[in-house]
Amino acid sequence: MNDDFIEIYPNALDAADCAALIDRFERSGQAVPGRVGSGVYPELKDSGDITISSRPEWRDAETALNLAMLAGLSAYVRRYPYTLIAPLMLQVPDPANGALRRLNNDDVAAMDDAALGALVRQVFVPGSINLQRYRAGQGGYPYWHCELYPRDTHAQTLHRHLLWTIYLNDSFAEGETEFLHQKRKIAPRTGSLLIAPTAFTHTHRGNRPQGGDKYIATSWLLFQRAEHLYGAA
Repeated sequence: MNDDFIEIYPNALDAADCAALIDRFERSGQAVPGRVGSGVYPELKDSGDITISSRPEWRDAETALNLAMLAGLSAYVRRYPYTLIAPLMLQVPDPANGALRRLNNDDVAAMDDAALGALVRQVFVPGSINLQRYRAGQGGYPYWHCELYPRDTHAQTLHRHLLWTIYLNDSFAEGETEFLHQKRKIAPRTGSLLIAPTAFTHTHRGNRPQGGDKYIATSWLLFQRAEHLYGAA
């Protein structure tokens, strides 16, 4: 078992649902050249993207993808409870006397799925979801990168805590998600969910698919804004 904070959850999304998303992607005619943080640079990232979170006609797909991601996230937080605990001084009532005390890893382990899910939703907010197509022998994201950067004037890109990707197909060779420091290549498998940290420790790239186009859904988990977590100043 790896302890590198890169987790894969097979069959997070049904294969038929994955195929339906690919079909909708192609029929929509909405794909545009994929962007990196500072613009369109196909030498860094060569893809066709649809940001579905801004489109009412994609709301059902956004909901289904977020539900699949949240199921994996609960498992991720159970394995790595400090995903929640380390950044925030969360408090819970002590069952012995009702007084507030700091949340610890044993508390997370003891929570049922409903309680943990509620806590996760209190702390995190889903990011915008992109559907992406990488053309065989051409597309990819070969530039080594992480998901945090300070260009966004609203600092939303600095609120990113975890990245996630659901692979929508695997009818191609290569096309792995490759992590630099962990020396791991994650081979796409239809319906599988990848979750990993967003920081430079998990610098990664998307290798070029061969023999077939690659399709993914991808986004981030962000911290709620400070006024939500702590109240108005």
